Amino acid sequence: MATREDGQTVPSPGPAPPRAALSWTSMAFLIATAVASVRGLPAMAAYDWASIFLYALPAIVFMVPVALVAAELASGWSGGVFVWVEEAFGDRIGFFAIWQQVMQNVAWFPAQLAFFASALAYVLDPRLASSGLFTGLVILVVYWFATLIAARGVEAFAKVATWGFLAGTIVPAGALVVLAVLFWREGGTSHLPPVADADWFPRFTGLASIVLVVSNVLSYAGMEMNAVHVTAMRRPSVEFPRAVLLSVVLILFVFILPTLSIAVAVPGSSINLTQGTLQAFDVFFDHLGMPWGSTVMALLIVVGVLASVVTWIPGPTKGLLIVGRQGYLPPILQGTNSRGMHVPLLVAQGLAVTALAVLFAVLPSVQSVFWIFTTMALQLYLMMYMVMFLAAMRLRRTHPDVPRGFRTPAMPLVGCVGFLASLAAFLLGFVEPSGNAGTTRPWVFALILLAGIVALGIWPLVLYRLRKPGWRLEPPPPPTLADGAPGRDDLRP
Repeated sequence: MATREDGQTVPSPGPAPPRAALSWTSMAFLIATAVASVRGLPAMAAYDWASIFLYALPAIVFMVPVALVAAELASGWSGGVFVWVEEAFGDRIGFFAIWQQVMQNVAWFPAQLAFFASALAYVLDPRLASSGLFTGLVILVVYWFATLIAARGVEAFAKVATWGFLAGTIVPAGALVVLAVLFWREGGTSHLPPVADADWFPRFTGLASIVLVVSNVLSYAGMEMNAVHVTAMRRPSVEFPRAVLLSVVLILFVFILPTLSIAVAVPGSSINLTQGTLQAFDVFFDHLGMPWGSTVMALLIVVGVLASVVTWIPGPTKGLLIVGRQGYLPPILQGTNSRGMHVPLLVAQGLAVTALAVLFAVLPSVQSVFWIFTTMALQLYLMMYMVMFLAAMRLRRTHPDVPRGFRTPAMPLVGCVGFLASLAAFLLGFVEPSGNAGTTRPWVFALILLAGIVALGIWPLVLYRLRKPGWRLEPPPPPTLADGAPGRDDLRP
């Protein structure tokens, strides 16, 4: 019983109801939803049956290690990438890591919205898809429109994100598979070789062809985001490996079948990096006598891309705001509006995206610029992943006594495989893929990438050096373990 101020006694509130545990199947779908997308399918469709290998290899050497290592880190330390790396190497490197996680988005947005522009062009005028000016203008208009939605708060974009993913990703991916089956059964000419004549491994013609293997690494990036929910599982040591296995199967299912479906409809030499999915829909719907179907699918893809962008615009920068308020960002970037949204950071992010979007109007090939931004996003993200793998291996050695809800089996092996795969993908990213070669000179392609990486990625080192005591608007939180227990001071290096 409890006593109120007026002297009356009232029943004491009971204990808070236990938090519902996250099932391993729910975790698997969370991971699959964050990773699966139809944007990158055309690049792999040119390799028909060999695309299975091109998807499976990066999944084994990168996606699975990221999921396992991030799960151990999330179950041992709360706070995400910054805290994980800070515990291992200090706050300078921690700030560097989370900055790259945010900046990869800045490079990814133009590539994602170029895909949006390509789909929109199919609705308006297909000839616009090859116009750099049209693509650049669409990127600017749609990005800032999505930013306005995000600035209105979580409720404003949550429904857009949920329904947009279902309508713009799941429906088109499923439609590709169903239409390919109907096309084949009704006597359509398939460009996918029979299984008996299939080449299951790609024929590499040089370093530029190998780049296509590592380009799929970006398709699997983002696994670490959902690993932070591992502590909500009842038995993470048993259930999380199951979730990872199921998510890998689901992701490969979403990637492989629609990719093969595109290969059925479009010859490999004719597949366009930004328009390949819609090229396949054109073939399927024309065969069925429903040419208007391509327009419907293009509109759905437009909705899906918009939902994806609206979701990702506020997400990573929110984590940067939390870190920045501990003294790593100038006060001018730490403000929020009445809805709690970090508008100054959103505007700064938008200005960077605007500068990159201009390249679509300046450079001669939309496909070339699309690949540049896709690769730039990958390389920025890979710098974070390399640091994360090194941090996980170091923390296993230096802090073995920290309780972990999940422990990665064979951590040295898993960590090294993930690190080496990330390093190889980073280095090979400077080579333009064979399917895109000739649109720019090789040294121009590499130089643009290097300039973009430096321009976007160097700022945490600059800001760390320029930081002042007045930048800290919030006291640093005490180190905590993932289960909420206070950490010990001696856990920090």
